[in-house]
This record gives sequence, C-alpha cells and structure tokens, in this order.
Amino acid sequence: MNLDSYFTEMKGTGVMATSDENGVVDTAIYSRPHVQGKDEIAFVMRDRLTHKNLEKNKHANYLFLEDGRGYNGVRLFLTKLDESTDQELITSLSRRHPCPEDDKLQGEKFLVRFKVNKVLSLIGGEEIVLD
Repeated sequence: MNLDSYFTEMKGTGVMATSDENGVVDTAIYSRPHVQGKDEIAFVMRDRLTHKNLEKNKHANYLFLEDGRGYNGVRLFLTKLDESTDQELITSLSRRHPCPEDDKLQGEKFLVRFKVNKVLSLIGGEEIVLD
C-alpha cells in the first residue's frame, strides 16, 4: 500500500486515539493525514486533549473509515516523531482557512509528525505492507 496514493484517492472519516500517561484514552475526529514519506505522516492539530496526551505518551492510533457501503479502511499504529510550530508550513498544509481573527481565537496550531509502525485492515487483523 502506498499511503500517499491511498489518502489522496480515498474519502472518509478519521479518528485519532491517544492516551495520557495513566492510560486514560481519548478519541477525536481528524482529517486525512499529510503523507510525509513511505512510513511517515503528519497532522495539523490545536493544543487540545489529543496534543496534550501526545506530550505524555507518544503512541497513537489512527482509524480511517472509507466512505461508502461496508466497513473498509485502515488502522495506523503511530509513534510521534516530532512537532513544528512553523506557521508558514502549517498554513501551507491546512485544508481549512478560517479568517485570521477566528483562527487565532482557536489557539496555536502544531504540525505533529508520526512514524507509521504498522497498518492493519479496518476489520480483522490483516497486516498491510507499505510500499
């Protein structure tokens, strides 16, 4: 599977799962990731619970449910690599562009980069090899 092709072609709903240092799990809706290489992706995120959890526990899971009939999609097992506050880069990757005043009121944005450790099919345990 080529992540860049997959996330360019597929439409659907994404859910990011993280947990804090005590293992308390949170989930949040996230858009398709920005593919950074064969096994690296990134998300633009605000300083909310998901981001705060990643400061304490660098492991996450991203579930992507494809639009359409049935339950098709993937589960990505992730480890946080780093993050950037480069607003020019973040703006260039942002898919939504609210007016600057509203954007500022919602808080700081971060570009958080992850290594994709494993990809499984949405249903079952079939591992998908990245190419």
